[in-house]
Amino acid sequence: MVENFRNFETGPDPFGRSWKVAFRWQQNAISIRHADAIDVKWEISCAAPDQENEEQEKVVALPLPVLIRIAAEQKRSITDSWCMKLGGLHLIEMISTWQDMDKQLVTANYDELSAYAARIAIADHQPA
Repeated sequence: MVENFRNFETGPDPFGRSWKVAFRWQQNAISIRHADAIDVKWEISCAAPDQENEEQEKVVALPLPVLIRIAAEQKRSITDSWCMKLGGLHLIEMISTWQDMDKQLVTANYDELSAYAARIAIADHQPA
């Protein structure tokens, strides 16, 4: 599991490249695009110095009804750090599979977020 979801590297992507990932912000999407979701924004760039610097912005939308359902199932609170981790894990999956990398805004679904939440719960309960 990534130790610091604010700045990390991930990869390889299907083309063998690594990517630098930087958290930019998260916000209730109703205030910016009238959606019932939490938007988590990332800036990514190719980490390889010999590769063309391919900077991109990605926003991972976490639907609030899905977050509420998963939080209730796990008996946990919806926190900023949990949302950042969920969004980060979805972005890692996107990069590793190249799924939806042509989009700037991507909405994660229940099955994806539930799997990420389970991984976070396991990592949170392991002794350091």
